[in-house]
Amino acid sequence: MKIAISGAGVGGAALAHWLHRTGHTPTLIEKAPAFRTGGYMIDFWGVGYQAAKRMGIEDRILSAGYQVEHVRSVGARGEIKADLRVAGVRRLIGNDFTSLPRGDLAAAVYRTVEDQVETIFDDSIATVEDTGECVRLTFDTSPAREFDLLIGADGLHSNVRRLVFGDERTVERYLGCKVAACVVDGYRPRDELVYLTYNTANRQAGRFALRGDRTLFLFIFRADRDGPATSPKEQLRNEFGDAGWECPAMLAALDGAADIYFDVVSQIRMDRWSRGRVLLLGDAAGCISLLGGEGTGLAMTEAYVLAGELSRAGGDHRQAFEQYERKLRPFVESKQAGAVRFIGFFATRTTFGLRFRNLAMRAMNFGPLLKMFAGDIRDDFELPDYGI
Repeated sequence: MKIAISGAGVGGAALAHWLHRTGHTPTLIEKAPAFRTGGYMIDFWGVGYQAAKRMGIEDRILSAGYQVEHVRSVGARGEIKADLRVAGVRRLIGNDFTSLPRGDLAAAVYRTVEDQVETIFDDSIATVEDTGECVRLTFDTSPAREFDLLIGADGLHSNVRRLVFGDERTVERYLGCKVAACVVDGYRPRDELVYLTYNTANRQAGRFALRGDRTLFLFIFRADRDGPATSPKEQLRNEFGDAGWECPAMLAALDGAADIYFDVVSQIRMDRWSRGRVLLLGDAAGCISLLGGEGTGLAMTEAYVLAGELSRAGGDHRQAFEQYERKLRPFVESKQAGAVRFIGFFATRTTFGLRFRNLAMRAMNFGPLLKMFAGDIRDDFELPDYGI
């Protein structure tokens, strides 16, 4: 079949890989003018990692990744409040674990198909018409085309979901926080393989040292969804200007940053992930939120399962879509519930809560207590073997 995929991120590129591998003709449609690497750091493990192994890209991912050694909570003077040794987490969930920029993971996947699959950059789908026999698409700039199926793998603010299923607000669940991330050059100090976090009530600032003398900043803060219509940099200055620690220096470094990721922390909850010949995948269908830490792994898993179900159903998209959702919905919903419980770790509301958070981080260095915590991070899902 000819299958259009909106979004060339992790999920879209992974789906293109598996569809091409099983004899279909995928076309990736990406609004960015070129493939983008970098982005905020993600932890990558679990069934998504197993899917990556089946793609044969584990070495590429490990080469791009970082084996983080510590997650530290610091005070206003930089003193260590809590130090979580990541080795214990790695042993518990398995050694198939690394941390890397989200875009670098997407690039590792995309390299498997970039010379074999058509990619339309710098364009977006304008209209979708499902005729029952095919899907007719018009674009902002490219000529209209027909496809057998359309897959929306275009993220939290999915264009395909808006065009086919309606307004985003009807399916979005805002979790009360906003997030910003960017990469700056030459920032000091550096703490290699250590993720440093600094919390005050309702706010967290963090940094991680990257290769090439770069540093990733991550800011999370509680806020009304529709706050003042100011720029991301201005909102960050308003929220963190008086926060202490290195926040003044980090905000000053932002002045030289051209590209800042800034968004709401939300989940997507839908009654159905498909309509006719159109299906949603990854964050477009069931975003667990950045705070859940496993959205990319879920997207990798969903791409593999969708391609596998299409292969198993002999191209019967109705049967494949139904089985895809039946298998994955309980898993995605359990991850969404876990992500809601993590909000307090990132944006603790009270001084007492901050003390309890740091106590919990210290306690997690002890195996029995870490096992209690692991219920939210272990994957209760066995990746099917489709023989593809």
